[in-house]
Amino acid sequence: MSRPSRPAAATAKSPPAAPARAVKRAAHEVRIIGGLWKRSRLPVADRPGLRPTPDRVRETLFNWLTHLGGGDLDGWICLDAFAGTGALGLEAASRGASAVVLVERDGSLVASLEAVCRRLQANTVQVQQADGVRALQAQPPGSLDLVLLDPPFDAGLFEPALQAAVHAVRPQGGLIYLEAPQAWETEQLLPLGLRLLRHLKAGAVHAHLLERLPSAPAHPAA
Repeated sequence: MSRPSRPAAATAKSPPAAPARAVKRAAHEVRIIGGLWKRSRLPVADRPGLRPTPDRVRETLFNWLTHLGGGDLDGWICLDAFAGTGALGLEAASRGASAVVLVERDGSLVASLEAVCRRLQANTVQVQQADGVRALQAQPPGSLDLVLLDPPFDAGLFEPALQAAVHAVRPQGGLIYLEAPQAWETEQLLPLGLRLLRHLKAGAVHAHLLERLPSAPAHPAA
């Protein structure tokens, strides 16, 4: 999978305002944007801290990924560590990823994810009830192409999750998506063995696409 040496800054146009009725419906569901399951609906449960990645951000993220991969995500192995609705991981599977693990702690959300996977006949997707950071720490080193990180913003999980993700992605060009309330700067990322490829701010969300550096630590922090 090729990687550009100096990625161009990403831009995205704001979508037109949706009618009031559509906005109300979107508060309880999101849709897969592209690929095999395009337009498939995913339920959004009423849970504190559950905040599905906005459509605009997801569309931009997967544009970045398909550009870097030279097409679709065929053959990629991905883990969505804080799956929630499953929107990120299922989007990756819809676009050709060969294996996706959805990790979620909340039992009722796990049941919902399992029901969605049955409905979609998503045979390449595995749902796992577990702590996202521990699930990443348990991965064989360098076994993943892409880790998706969208933890609760107030849980203090950003640095532990990034440390564990660096261990889990492949040493050459392994990718990590991070969604956070603030931008992560180069001086924060380099000690973790990461460099910033792309960044987008959409409202209160900062979306980052990060690449593992060859000098990254070989093992996750305890």
